[in-house]
Amino acid sequence: MASPPYDVVTRDEAARLAQGNPLSFLHVGRSDIDLSPDVDPHDPRVYATARSNLDRLMRDGVLVHDARPAFYLYQLTMHGRSQLGVVGCVHIDDYAADVIRKHEKTRKDKEDDRTRHVLTLNANAEPVFLTFRDDPRLAQRLAQGTRGPALYDFMAPDGVRHQVWEASDTAPWVEAFATVPHAYVADGHHRCASAWRAGEEIRAQHGEPGAEGEYAWFLAVLFPASQLRILPYHRVVRDLNRLSPEQFLERLGEVGWVEPVADPEPPGPGSFGWYLNGRWYRLTLDRATIPSNDPIRSLDAVLLEERILGPILGIGDIRTDNRVDFVGGIRGTPELQRRVDSGEMALAVALYPVTVEQLMAVSDAGQIMPPKTTWFEPKLRSGLFVHSLDEPVQSPPSRLPSPVL
Repeated sequence: MASPPYDVVTRDEAARLAQGNPLSFLHVGRSDIDLSPDVDPHDPRVYATARSNLDRLMRDGVLVHDARPAFYLYQLTMHGRSQLGVVGCVHIDDYAADVIRKHEKTRKDKEDDRTRHVLTLNANAEPVFLTFRDDPRLAQRLAQGTRGPALYDFMAPDGVRHQVWEASDTAPWVEAFATVPHAYVADGHHRCASAWRAGEEIRAQHGEPGAEGEYAWFLAVLFPASQLRILPYHRVVRDLNRLSPEQFLERLGEVGWVEPVADPEPPGPGSFGWYLNGRWYRLTLDRATIPSNDPIRSLDAVLLEERILGPILGIGDIRTDNRVDFVGGIRGTPELQRRVDSGEMALAVALYPVTVEQLMAVSDAGQIMPPKTTWFEPKLRSGLFVHSLDEPVQSPPSRLPSPVL
């Protein structure tokens, strides 16, 4: 039943993954796969089908509603490296008050889609991915919580191992999280915003601004920052802005030190791998020119825009300019080389990954990262946890987080 999140697969990819498997949670997260391909993804039938499929999974006993609240520990292991987080519910007011901090702008159309999804299902179908600065008490509790047998333990088709343990004694976890001042959205900005909007809409129906109910909480997995792995988001460019490869490299040399290399991976921040004309080059910026005290302008993605993409290649807003495209780090530099060698693109840029500390510094400053800056791996699996909004809240003594109902 467990499936990739709704937003990392296209409709066609989701349809192939769920083919012949009526239990796949993609029938809930990407219910458009159960309708004709010509049906608009925002057609009312899409949301109604998602609700029908969720009801079927519950009616058939595939999904079982827990009789008591609990936290869960969720561990993902990829290539021998593990990350262990706490599954619980966080509050919409903490999201609004920036206790849960963001680093990305959201698009209204995507917010509208997931808000409607939550309201139609009357449930959070997928958790958001949050992080927090490491805390010794929580580290100790996490280590202790995995000593018993796992509730779930399976290997996904992509080779990632997923393990889940129940933590039915919730009070120590609530007490430990009471000392955590902030959580940070790592992945799932649109799901966060949609959960907040859906909760506020239901709250307004109650007629009281501060009304409480299970709708005021949404599903999240919270991981210690030190355990997370961010992969880079690379760029590819369709043309050289009327420059020859030699002219472009000459202009690049005015920005920093350029040299041909065999290894395309940038060795650290302030360096970039460039692929054009069948060869890899490395650009290294002078560290003295990087404003290290500015959490935004010190990011490699911003340095790339301000010093090369704009002034040399004539690319304006990378959100709207179709001359630039993005390649998630999980695909690696071979994908960059393939897209240039195929003739589709003229140039590829390999970036060094953003650190979790940089992400939190941007969020703490109330700033927004450039689009397509972070790629988290491994991805959470959908279908393991669903949070219903129609149960009474259990009045937890703390907000970050509450046990899952």
